[in-house]
Amino acid sequence: MSTKVALIFPGQGAQSVGMGKEFYETFPQAKAIFAAADKIIPGLIDVIFNGPPEKLTSTQYCQPAIFTFSVAALKALESHPKFKNITPSFACGLSLGEYSALTACGALSFEETLKLVERRSFYMEEATKLKKGAMAAVIGFNKDKLVELCRQTGAEVANFNSPDQIVITGEAERVAKASEAIQAAGAKRVIALDVSGAFHSSLMRPAVAKFEAELQKCALKTPRFSILSNVDAKPETDPEKIRRNLALQITSSVQWVDSVRSIAAAGVTTFLETGPGTVLKGLIRKIDPALIVHNIRAPQDIEALPL
Repeated sequence: MSTKVALIFPGQGAQSVGMGKEFYETFPQAKAIFAAADKIIPGLIDVIFNGPPEKLTSTQYCQPAIFTFSVAALKALESHPKFKNITPSFACGLSLGEYSALTACGALSFEETLKLVERRSFYMEEATKLKKGAMAAVIGFNKDKLVELCRQTGAEVANFNSPDQIVITGEAERVAKASEAIQAAGAKRVIALDVSGAFHSSLMRPAVAKFEAELQKCALKTPRFSILSNVDAKPETDPEKIRRNLALQITSSVQWVDSVRSIAAAGVTTFLETGPGTVLKGLIRKIDPALIVHNIRAPQDIEALPL
């Protein structure tokens, strides 16, 4: 009996030095992914496995590193006998993780997607230098009230991560103003994030046109199963709509809560978080505790899968 699953992938912030080394040493399929990545971004393997941490978290390496490890872990899983008991029905990822999902569902090759990830990271970093942006995580506050206070202060919403965790973004002064207003209105906590700019906001608009030109060069294929975009949280199989959503994602709110609920509403209750960290498992526990999340971070995680 095959289990229907959603393949889900983490975003930036989940990285750690040494991630994926066990897959690299155990699975030839994973090793091949790391090797392909190192050809496109020379020195990437060394930075992933040996650091130092500040080099791994730098713009040049961070996003490609997380993407590479996530796909390598997936290839290890796909090559394992247990994968015969699994039917992937959906793929989605948090922000950067959407690119791992793009490769997972077969819409774009690993190599082409890695080049997109590298360009996206570069253009977004370029946009951060044009205007001072900021981001803050809001814990324990009503979503509608938050959206209204953002509207009043000119801040924007970057991520709807879970019912009690929303990230705001935008011009630094506006985010500071919104943070004060939200705190005063009774939020449990408002935490300023250590980021280089206002991601998922209108301040990223300069990156969009450049990135669209890169997207046009890609031969996107119809995926083997649906991918959910962060932009609208809807299952999608049309390559042109997938392409459009990838461009929109740079300036749009990440609809993670609705994505998870959309998958659950389609009758899929098992999620495989493939790649570094356990951030998504924590968020999904808050969205719907009845859903099952298994993490695939090392070979023993595949062995331990009760599927």
